[in-house]
Amino acid sequence: MTFFVRIAHYRDRSSQHVQDRRGDAATATSSSAGLRTRGGPIDPPATEEDADRIAQATVLLEQSKAKNKPQSFELKDIKGYVFEFCRDQHGSRFIQQKLVDAFPEEIMALFEEVEQDVIPLMQDVFGNYVIQKCFEHGTEEVLELLAGQIRGHVLALSLHMYGCRVIQKALEVLQLEQQRVIVREVQGQVMRCVRDQNGNHVIQKIIERVKPTTEILSILEDITGSVVGLSTHPYGCRVVQRVLEHCTIEDVTAFICRQILQSTLPLATDQYGNYVIQHMLEHGPDSARQEIVQKLVGQAVRLSQHKFASNVVEKCLQFGDSAGRQALIQEVVGPPEGAPPESGPLQMMTKDQYANYVVQKMLEVCDDSQRQLLMARITAHLNQLKKLTYGKHIVARVEKLLVAGNAAAVQQEAESRSASAPGQEIVTASTGASGIADHELAAAEQNEAQHSSRTDELHADSTFSQKPLA
Repeated sequence: MTFFVRIAHYRDRSSQHVQDRRGDAATATSSSAGLRTRGGPIDPPATEEDADRIAQATVLLEQSKAKNKPQSFELKDIKGYVFEFCRDQHGSRFIQQKLVDAFPEEIMALFEEVEQDVIPLMQDVFGNYVIQKCFEHGTEEVLELLAGQIRGHVLALSLHMYGCRVIQKALEVLQLEQQRVIVREVQGQVMRCVRDQNGNHVIQKIIERVKPTTEILSILEDITGSVVGLSTHPYGCRVVQRVLEHCTIEDVTAFICRQILQSTLPLATDQYGNYVIQHMLEHGPDSARQEIVQKLVGQAVRLSQHKFASNVVEKCLQFGDSAGRQALIQEVVGPPEGAPPESGPLQMMTKDQYANYVVQKMLEVCDDSQRQLLMARITAHLNQLKKLTYGKHIVARVEKLLVAGNAAAVQQEAESRSASAPGQEIVTASTGASGIADHELAAAEQNEAQHSSRTDELHADSTFSQKPLA
């Protein structure tokens, strides 16, 4: 019987009138949906002592949930039942909230009660949050005891869905020597952790938080041996990005950059590798940016039509230097030699499901002369684009730019008239000279929101967030 089935089973039982020699206490026991004992999900009590304990814990939990509970309901009131509270959703939240303002002796008393059960709590869906709060608000003595408890269990916890969160919190708050103890326990298992859906977060946190030491060098050595392979891994690509962000050892970062630059095009078209290239464009040295842009020049049109590489082209336009941006835009605008202007790749890109976003980015970041050329080429086919699914995105962007340009022109004219005829009121219509109305501007804004949604979806798996309360 699964945990959730058990919960449903006991909720059903709670609706029945239970009568035995324990009276009200037994009724409280039957209504303890979700309350769990030290052995796991709630099971029928083995002894009268277990039944009484469950009943009393349930009563206390109900009191803590009550809207009209006494204002003085504090941590001391759950003494003897801290473990049960930690493993209950409401009880866990109650303890977390109280720990924020608790006195040191209260935190110590709470920890001492569950000290022998710390590892099971770290692996519990609700209990892990309480242990994290103990790391955040505990005294030096509590932190020392916690560090001692996880010793020998770091690898197992790092690979656990909830345990990995506790190890990350420990790395955030513990001193360097205690951090090094944690790092030593994952040495030799670095690649296993990097490729694990939970363990990779611990390796990322180590890279972010632990100062360069012998242990860190050992971890970095494992990572640098498989840079390209990790860059194409759903979890490994995150670790490579953290190294590029936080590693202060120049030889290591330079080596990783070289490995990535040698595989720029394969990584740009990879489902996960494209994030690494984007990261280098955004945060890497200028020399790396220039080299990436140079590698894409001549292939910008093809890559712009690729689901993943199109994001890399956008980043090149956004973070590349003016010369690189000019080369990429010219490749898109310029037709083949001897061909008429309208036969260039720009018209095809405006209709493509991915390349249209690249064209929008060009319109956003180009200089005035480039924008004028782009707008001229696009507006010549505006009516045709309005009938196409992806062409509508370009139309919305162009119309917004036209509205902005008209507004600027009107404002400039108004200021000029105001200067020549002080006090004269200037009234303008809501539709500009190009005939673009407010509802079309709204369509342009909606298109921008869709573009943002697309970017968020593509990046949804590249970060990890954690809620502070269960």
